[in-house]
Amino acid sequence: MRRWQCRLAAAGALLAVVLALCVAGPRSPAPLRFAPGGRFKVALFADLHYGENAWTDWGPAQDDASDHVMAAVLDAKNPDFMVYLGDLVTANNVPVANASLYWDRAVSPARRRGVPWSKVFGNHDDIPFEWPPEWFSPAGVSPVDCPPAAPAMPDPGCSFQGTPWVKLMTAELDRACGLSRSSVGPGELWPGVSNYVLQVLSRERHNPALLMYFLDSGGGSYPEVVSCAQVTWFQSQARFLNPDGRIPELVFWHVPSTAYVKVAPRATGEIRKPCVGSLNEADVAPQVAEWGMMDALARRSSVKAIFVGHNHGLDWCCPYEKLWLCFARHTGHGGYGDWPRGREDC
Repeated sequence: MRRWQCRLAAAGALLAVVLALCVAGPRSPAPLRFAPGGRFKVALFADLHYGENAWTDWGPAQDDASDHVMAAVLDAKNPDFMVYLGDLVTANNVPVANASLYWDRAVSPARRRGVPWSKVFGNHDDIPFEWPPEWFSPAGVSPVDCPPAAPAMPDPGCSFQGTPWVKLMTAELDRACGLSRSSVGPGELWPGVSNYVLQVLSRERHNPALLMYFLDSGGGSYPEVVSCAQVTWFQSQARFLNPDGRIPELVFWHVPSTAYVKVAPRATGEIRKPCVGSLNEADVAPQVAEWGMMDALARRSSVKAIFVGHNHGLDWCCPYEKLWLCFARHTGHGGYGDWPRGREDC
C-alpha cells in the first residue's frame, strides 16, 4: 500500500472516532454573538491545498505543516470564528473518488477546539484529477487500490474524480458536531454552491450587529466569476436583513474581482498608503468577468470590506470607493510559493 493510501486509511479511522463523539453528544449550532467588550475575532485561513502530491514524500509533509500553522494560530489568537477562504484541497491531485477525508482534516483543528467556522469554495476544490507526468515514467502508474472506507462513510471507490462541491458541503455538515455554519446556497444560483449569509448577534440583545455574506466565485468545474444571479440574491438578502444599512457587513469569496486589479499596488513594489499590508509579490489574478457585484457592494455604505484568497503572494488591503478590498495570507504549505505562511484577523 502506498504512503498516501496508508495516510488516508488512518484519516478514515480518526474520522470514525470523531463521528462517534458527535453521535454521543450532538450539538445544535449556537448563535454567533459578540463577546464582552464588543469583540468578535475572525481568523481567515486561505488556500490550505491539502492532498497536493499525496503520492510523494513532499505532499504529506506539507499537510503536516499546514496542521501546525492552523493549530498555532488558533492557540495563540483564540478567535471566536474561522472562515476558510477556499482551496482547502488540491482536488486535481487527489487520486481517490472522495476528497472529503482531506476536507475533514482541514476543519479538524477548529473542531477539536470547539471554534465554529464557515467556508467558501475555491477553484481547486472540485477541479478534475490531473494525471502526474511522472506516472508515465519507467516507474509506472501508482497502484489505484482504494483505501478502506471509514464506518458511516460511503465507499470512496476507485475513480480519479474528486467529490463534487455539494457532496463535500453535505459531508462537512454531517460531521461538524454543530460547529459548521457553512451552507449549500439557493438552487437558483447553481452551479455556485457556497452562497449564504450569517448573522452575528450583539452581546446583550438578540439583534444582529454584523452580517457576513459568503459567495461562490467559481473555478474548477465552471468559470471564475460571481454571476448576475448572485448579485440579485445579495441585493434581496440585504434589503430584507439590513434595509436601512445600519448593520455593518463583510463579504467573503475566493477569487478576487477585477476591482482588485484597479487598486492593487504595483506588482512586487512597496505597499504604500492608503493601502496597508505585508506581502506584494505577485500580480492580481482576477475573475474572468464582472457582472455587477462590485457596483452593488460599493453602493452600500454598510459594506466595510471584501476578503479573498487565491493569489498566494499577496497580503494587503486597499480602499475601493468606501470599502476595503483585502487579500488573506496564504495559510497552507500546499500550493505554490515559499512565502511565510500565516493568517489574517478581522
